[in-house]
Amino acid sequence: MITAQDVNKLRTMTGAGMMDCKKALTEAHGDYEQAIEILRKKGQKVSASRSDKEAKEGAVFVKTSNDHKTAILIALNCETDFVAKNEEFQKLGNKIIEAAFDKNPAAVEELMEVPLDGLTVKEKITEFVGKIGEKLEISSFVKLRGDCVVPYIHSGNKLGVLVALKGGSGDLIQAGKDVGMQIAAMNPVAVDESRVDKKVVAKELEIAKAQILAEGKPENMVEKIASGKLNKFFKESTLLPQTFVKDNAKTVAQYLDSVSKGLTVSEFVRVSVN
Repeated sequence: MITAQDVNKLRTMTGAGMMDCKKALTEAHGDYEQAIEILRKKGQKVSASRSDKEAKEGAVFVKTSNDHKTAILIALNCETDFVAKNEEFQKLGNKIIEAAFDKNPAAVEELMEVPLDGLTVKEKITEFVGKIGEKLEISSFVKLRGDCVVPYIHSGNKLGVLVALKGGSGDLIQAGKDVGMQIAAMNPVAVDESRVDKKVVAKELEIAKAQILAEGKPENMVEKIASGKLNKFFKESTLLPQTFVKDNAKTVAQYLDSVSKGLTVSEFVRVSVN
């Protein structure tokens, strides 16, 4: 006979719901290990049945090395904001980022096979799906290395930025956070114009020329005006020449140079869960 104490013990071991635990124990004839396996299989079934659902909510998690040379960021997605704010969901995200930092996988596929609490990350996610009945997925996994890598988390953990600084000297953490806030707010397409994707440049030029012709400007002026519009795009849409959000009298490049001569940004990543 399955007692309330048996059910409670399995709930404590797994975190699964009371009725799910009772059914699993009954099916397993009181064998806890078998019951846990049944619950895990239930999780796999739930995961499969919700594969067509959209996981648009979630949170970002970040881990930075003590020397600030390396940082890892993951985005763990779920279906509802209620689950994203759940303490167990947050614990899972933090455990995954710790495991990722410890084992240093190269990509999401490798991360899913990293050991975590006696299972793999993939199995741990499947187990959690069985508890909550929602689709979970790691939608982003990025690593950044540099002279000084600084994380910035914004908007209730729904948006995360990693900034790699180079040059300069002294304590650069606050400068990195300020630039991270800039990236979160302004969403630049690249560090500067030299690193804008050529396809993006071609598209912006095409749009500019179409606008100029629609305005009735002479054809012999199209290239010159389009070039001006493209320069405006670079100034507004790439990081270093953007107006600094905390001091409109400076660009981001000027702000960094004022913090420490020669300080600049070598790379950044921006990840949002919605």
